[in-house]
Amino acid sequence: MRKVNFKIDYLNDQINELIRKCEYKTLAIWACDCAEHVIELFEKEYPQDMRPRQAVNACRAWINGEISMWNARKFAFPAHASAREVDAEAACAVARACGHAVGTAHVATHAPHCATYSAKAVGYANGDINREREWQYERLVELYENQNG
Repeated sequence: MRKVNFKIDYLNDQINELIRKCEYKTLAIWACDCAEHVIELFEKEYPQDMRPRQAVNACRAWINGEISMWNARKFAFPAHASAREVDAEAACAVARACGHAVGTAHVATHAPHCATYSAKAVGYANGDINREREWQYERLVELYENQNG
């Protein structure tokens, strides 16, 4: 697999400023949303590999109080293993995004990494990183507004 480096700085300041204002679970929801927004790029290529999807589902279960953080966190490792095993660059980035999404249940700072890998996945697939970042920012604004009622 050839390595393409993307400089993902579009809307970084705005996203980072908003991240600092968000509650922990708001960031986890956002991370799940970011990963789910691109997960079809993985599932089209590797429909039998459910590890990335399971990671996002585990994070959602943690958000909903259905499993502990420790049980949710365990799903990050298989998602990252999936990323190491695939050949398609976009699919690899999606699997990393999913691993970081569920990692957010453990440490909130995984959320921006999830967003970055999600944007990279789009970049590998069609090059439209800025549009993905706009979607991510708009979604984070919506979640922040919901958190503040």
